[in-house]
Amino acid sequence: MSVLARSPADRVIVVGAGVAGLATALRLAPRPVTLITAAPLGAGTATGWAQGGIAAAMGADDAPALHAADTRAAGAGLTEPDVALRVAEAGPGLIDWLVALGTGFDREADGALALGLEAAHSRRRIVRARGDSTGRTVLDALVRVVQATPSIEILVAGLHGLMQDADGRVRGVVCERDGAAFRLPARAVVLATGGVGALYASTTNPRGALGRGLLAASRAGAALRDLEFVQFHPTAIAAGRDPMPLATEALRGEGARLIDEFGAPVMAGIEGGDLAPRDVVARGIFQALSRGRTVYLDTRGSLGARMPQRFPTVAALCAEAGIDPAVQPIPVRPAAHYHMGGIFVDEAGRSTVPGLWACGEVASTGLHGANRLASNSLLEALAFAPRIAESIGDAPTPASADHPVRLPEIRSPDAAALGKVRGIMERGVGVVRDDAGLTQAVDELADLAAQGSDAAATGLMIARAALDRRESRGAHWRSDYPDPRPARHAVVTPAMADAPRALQELTDA
Repeated sequence: MSVLARSPADRVIVVGAGVAGLATALRLAPRPVTLITAAPLGAGTATGWAQGGIAAAMGADDAPALHAADTRAAGAGLTEPDVALRVAEAGPGLIDWLVALGTGFDREADGALALGLEAAHSRRRIVRARGDSTGRTVLDALVRVVQATPSIEILVAGLHGLMQDADGRVRGVVCERDGAAFRLPARAVVLATGGVGALYASTTNPRGALGRGLLAASRAGAALRDLEFVQFHPTAIAAGRDPMPLATEALRGEGARLIDEFGAPVMAGIEGGDLAPRDVVARGIFQALSRGRTVYLDTRGSLGARMPQRFPTVAALCAEAGIDPAVQPIPVRPAAHYHMGGIFVDEAGRSTVPGLWACGEVASTGLHGANRLASNSLLEALAFAPRIAESIGDAPTPASADHPVRLPEIRSPDAAALGKVRGIMERGVGVVRDDAGLTQAVDELADLAAQGSDAAATGLMIARAALDRRESRGAHWRSDYPDPRPARHAVVTPAMADAPRALQELTDA
């Protein structure tokens, strides 16, 4: 049976083909699934670029409770403890599941998993594959299994939005393929569309990471949460490429140091030093750059010499940029990397709109809080995929709705407007923020959104949320409000999304 011929009463649509979408599709089997991907399977997803690994308490000196504690500490007061513990407890079993699917993780001579150390982890618990090619290895394994699963059909198409019936229930999607828009009804939709990094001029994300799923959910009436928390990876390689290649955090776990052009340590005097949480290191580098310094990741010596074996992806990226990490420090700077905010979901991945679930970076599950702990992103997606599949399986089949009454507006992307959006977000909604910069960003993005730019509309939601959070917490740093206030989540409702200012409702964390 072809994709378009499947019965809406049976079909589940999963939008996105990174680890979140692929794992969800596999967990739904043998239920019929249509997997929608904007690029050919295995391409165009941030999963394939993930270098560090998957955090899981696999070591003899480790435990899920320790992993959960590190997650809460990094989350700066907004990580939900029960979510952190449940995800950490699932970690070892998820690694076993991936191994059973044929994922080749790196191992020690005795056959035990090789465990790396990354910033803000109290134990060596980063499960890796091919050195720094974990994301690519996991993605390839999932793609192979998906392609061999008869219940999953693949549709290469772009998402325009969600179809809804008179009661507001999501009934499918509107997609575009080969220049033609079409409807695809379904009993349930899972958004696994990734993040928003490509809204910034400096990013480690693929060009398609524009928050399309986030915007579609918002227009369907779904609540969004903590949109202001954008994580900037501290060590993107400053070699003139867009997107920027990444120098994995694991390098600092193996002894690499951050220095300026004079050899002075950039993180001197800062708690945690080079292994501080990402938001702290990103601000340290940003402040050095603001003082006119040039910042480097120093791997010279034995670490640089063994990089082709231990970190082959970074070694190849350095070679492309003409850098020999054994004898030359690597120029780095912060770049938009991960969105902690997203579609507000419950413990089963359900959004506030019936018929709509979300998994992975597009979702706000309560795990990451204000600052994601390194290598928890692939883990989160893998942990929520089976919960989502079970939730959809338990949900009653909705009554027939042959004629959805609400369809999304179809807008063509505007490359010129996107370029403007990326500059505005970089200047005003970056690593360090203030009232003047955020207010200007909101005004400029509102103008572009009014002209029909979806990228501007998504950026506007983030900028407004950042303007309204008058404190510094985790990845959200306000130079005019440097101190934290009592911990609160910020939930954006659809009615607020159209308000000119003050669109947030603060709720207890």
